Amino acid sequence: MSMLAHQRSITRPWALALAAREWLNHLPLSIPQTLARFAIAGVFFKSGMTKIANWDLTVQLFQDEYRLPLLPPELAAAMGATLELSMPVLLVLGLFTRLAVLPLLGMTAVIEIFVYPENWVEHLTWATLMIFLLLRGAGPYSLDRAIDRSLNR
Repeated sequence: MSMLAHQRSITRPWALALAAREWLNHLPLSIPQTLARFAIAGVFFKSGMTKIANWDLTVQLFQDEYRLPLLPPELAAAMGATLELSMPVLLVLGLFTRLAVLPLLGMTAVIEIFVYPENWVEHLTWATLMIFLLLRGAGPYSLDRAIDRSLNR
């Protein structure tokens, strides 16, 4: 293979990689913002639905397995279910998104520290998505953006 043919064989994949990177740079941030909202909402809403599906079992889990300090199992279960069912609705709507992720981040920290520390990779994934939403907001496809526009007119 000649030197020129060798350079072309290296240059072509490099040019394709650069073109792909340039294309990705032009994708709107709204895509991951919306996906992050729906992903986190799905995780927590599913957990909340599981809690209310069998309340006696949920309270028993908080009493026997989760054993959170300072909170009676009944109160902890009620707080958990309430937050897991209400905050995801706000996230899907993109309403008060930055505020909605705060209790979910807190719950994630409690779960990581006191309940399932061995699941740190999963908890870190959740926390990363929520921190992204906390820093960047809900994005353009949200009630937050619609409210912001109407207030700034």
